[in-house]
Amino acid sequence: MEYPIHTLLYRTVHRQRNVLRPYLRALGLGTGQPRLLMHLVQAGPFSQKHLADHLEVDPSAVCRMLDSLEKGGFVVRGADKTDRRAGLVEITEKGRCAVADWQRTGRAIDRRMLGGFTEAEARQLVEYLERVSANLQQIGRGPLAEKEVAP
Repeated sequence: MEYPIHTLLYRTVHRQRNVLRPYLRALGLGTGQPRLLMHLVQAGPFSQKHLADHLEVDPSAVCRMLDSLEKGGFVVRGADKTDRRAGLVEITEKGRCAVADWQRTGRAIDRRMLGGFTEAEARQLVEYLERVSANLQQIGRGPLAEKEVAP
C-alpha cells in the first residue's frame, strides 16, 4: 500500500520518537528538551519568551519544560540585569554534558537510520526535509486556500 507523504512523515517521526525515548529517559530529559538545551548552549542565555518563539511552542509548554529542567539541574533561572521584569534561563554544566551525550547518541542513531543510503542520498534527504520544513512553516502562517483542499 502506498501512503501519502504526510502519513509517511508522521509514521517516521513517531518511530523516531519511540527509538529516542529510552535515550532521553536515561539522560533525565523529556521530549523537546534537548532542542531547548542545545539552543541555550549555542547562544544562550535567553528569556522564556524567546525560547517559546524559537521552539515554536506555547509559552506555558516552555514553562513546564523549564520547571522540569530546573528541577533536574539542567538549567537555572535568573534575573535579566538589563530588564528586572524579565528572567533569563541559563544552562548548567549538567545541561551541557547532557547536550553532548544527546548529540553523540543522535549521531549514532542517524548512522543507523541512514543505513543503506549513500552520502549523496543522505545530503539530498537533508535538503528535501529542509525544504519541506520551510514549506510547512509557510502553511503555519496562514490558512490553506479552499482550492488547495478541494477534492
